[in-house]
Amino acid sequence: MSYVAVYSIASPDTPNKVLTHADDIQSTLAEHGVRFERWQPSPIEKGATDAEMIAAYQAQIEALGYAAVEVVSVTQDHPQKDVVRAQFLGERTYSEDEVRFFIAGQGLFTLHIGDYVYSLRCEKNDLLIIPAGVPHWFDMGENPHCVTLRLFNTAQGVVPSLTCDAIATRFPGLDD
Repeated sequence: MSYVAVYSIASPDTPNKVLTHADDIQSTLAEHGVRFERWQPSPIEKGATDAEMIAAYQAQIEALGYAAVEVVSVTQDHPQKDVVRAQFLGERTYSEDEVRFFIAGQGLFTLHIGDYVYSLRCEKNDLLIIPAGVPHWFDMGENPHCVTLRLFNTAQGVVPSLTCDAIATRFPGLDD
């Protein structure tokens, strides 16, 4: 189930509130320019190629208006799963929007906005658009199962700018 847990940065052990209804998640995040929505699933066969997964959502991808799309897939049998996971655990920003659509599995995006942290557990059929410049990190868990479409406009936009703030280490991850 998708949810958002809202924490004060002063109390990383206890959320102020946890929202589980899609409309509540959407409206809470929208207050900060973050877009969250649920897409209708498209039929995708197990073992589908990247091209087939992209084609299944081509109309929705085009409607968003981003120039490029890639499939990012990390599962528990991925030989570099620990390395891949570690790459996303530090707080970062991007010069363009961070756009993810979950085809399968789950992941935890955590956004640092002012004095609050918003931990958003995304799952299959969730779309998340984090505006450029919003500090955030991502946890796919110790035993990941995460297949997403990642949309972007430029190759430069997908290069993170790490904040070097250790805030991500103080808040619960996906497996906590």
